[in-house]
Amino acid sequence: MVPLLLVLLLALILFGAGFAVKILWWVAVAVLVIWLLGFLVRSVDSGGGRSRWYRW
Repeated sequence: MVPLLLVLLLALILFGAGFAVKILWWVAVAVLVIWLLGFLVRSVDSGGGRSRWYRW
């Protein structure tokens, strides 16, 4: 009975980790899209000046 519970617990942990990693991938894609949009809008709007839209 104990090995079965351990296998089920391991499967539950791995499923949770996989779900969290998938959500983190979507968050990373969203941040990349926002960064690229900000970069493109700022480069078009700057009029040739060397300005940055981020603070670092």
